[in-house]
Amino acid sequence: MKAKDIMEQVKDHLSPDDTIRDAVNKMRVVKRDDGIVGVKGMIVLDREGNLVGMVSVKDILKAIIPFYMTMTELGEFTWEGMLSEMTKKVADKKVEEIMVKDVITVPEDAPLMECADFIVKHNLQRVPVVDREKRVVGIIYVRDLYNAIVKVLLNDKEVENI
Repeated sequence: MKAKDIMEQVKDHLSPDDTIRDAVNKMRVVKRDDGIVGVKGMIVLDREGNLVGMVSVKDILKAIIPFYMTMTELGEFTWEGMLSEMTKKVADKKVEEIMVKDVITVPEDAPLMECADFIVKHNLQRVPVVDREKRVVGIIYVRDLYNAIVKVLLNDKEVENI
C-alpha cells in the first residue's frame, strides 16, 4: 500500500493571512472523511496553492502562552482568567506568525513504512501527501496508519502488502 491509499483528502486549508481566530474556527468546523467534525491541525497554502506551513493546536497554544512564562517562576502569576485574556490578545495575530514553516511531506507513492518512519522519527501527528508537482493532495494522520496496522493484525485480506 502507498500513501495515496490511506490518505485523507484535503477539504480545507489555512492562508498565511488568516488570523488565529480564523484558524480556530476552520479547524473546529472542517469535516473529516470519517464524518467527525474538527481537526487538530491544518495545512497552510499560499495564493498559488503552494504548501507554506502547518498550524496545529500546539502552535496556537504556544502563541497564547508567552515564552517568558516558561523562564520565570510561574507561581507569581494569577492564573484565574489568564487563558481568556491571553487568547483575546493573540486572536488577530496572523497564521504566518505561528505556523511551522519547515513541513515534512511524503510523495503519494511512498510506501506506508516510509510514512510511518517519518511520523515516528519526527514525532508528527499528521504528514501532508504531495503529488509529482509538489501540490498537497492529502494528509496521513497517525490514526490512518494505525487503522492500516489494525487491518493487518486482524487478518484483513484486503491489506497484504503494507
